[in-house]
Amino acid sequence: MEILKAAMLYFSFVSAVGLLLGPMRNLWTNARVGPRSVTLIEAPIMLVVIALGAWLIVRRQDGPATTRQRLGVGLLALGLTMAIEVTGMIWVRGVTIAQYLASRDALAALVYVVLLSGLAVMPLLVAPARK
Repeated sequence: MEILKAAMLYFSFVSAVGLLLGPMRNLWTNARVGPRSVTLIEAPIMLVVIALGAWLIVRRQDGPATTRQRLGVGLLALGLTMAIEVTGMIWVRGVTIAQYLASRDALAALVYVVLLSGLAVMPLLVAPARK
């Protein structure tokens, strides 16, 4: 249960910041510099947010201590993120997964995959495991 709670908190923190950045990205920046540039501008910010969220969860006194627990937190947070992404893609945007993937810029898609990978492994990287 500790791992699930930590994963939910980690996912919630990162997603909340992403939801705050989303409207700014779509309303102000996207029209001025284009979607690829926006993704490349936003990626370092989200990487810092991912690292901060992982650090806050791991550094908690009762947070996940072992490598296995931390990996579980990251993978569960990744699973929750992907579930929300697919749900939003299908229900909100009304596109299929194939249509969504076909519409993505190759560089932006690569950056997105790197960020998702970072979300999964960051709890392992932010601090040494406790015993």
